[in-house]
Amino acid sequence: MDKKIPMRQCVGCGSMKPKKEMMRVIKQKTGEIRLDVTGKMNGRGAYICKSASCLDAARKSRGLERSFGMRISDEIYENLQKEFTAYNA
Repeated sequence: MDKKIPMRQCVGCGSMKPKKEMMRVIKQKTGEIRLDVTGKMNGRGAYICKSASCLDAARKSRGLERSFGMRISDEIYENLQKEFTAYNA
C-alpha cells in the first residue's frame, strides 16, 4: 500500500502541491506572522508555493488575511518577502 502524501493549497495561486514543496507561514498566539521553515512551529498555518510570484499573488488576493482572519500590514509582507528571499537564496 502506497503512503499518502499530504497535499496543501497555495493561498497565492490556488494550486495543490505536496506539503514538502510548500512554504508554511504561521500566525502565532501573540499575533506575530512569520515564515515557518521547519514546518513544526506552533500556530495557525497557511501554505505558499516557493516562488516570490505566489507571495505577491497572496498579497494581492488577501489570501493570508483570509486564512488568519486578520488585517496584515505592508511591513509584515515586507518581512515575509525578506525571509522568503533569504530562504530561497
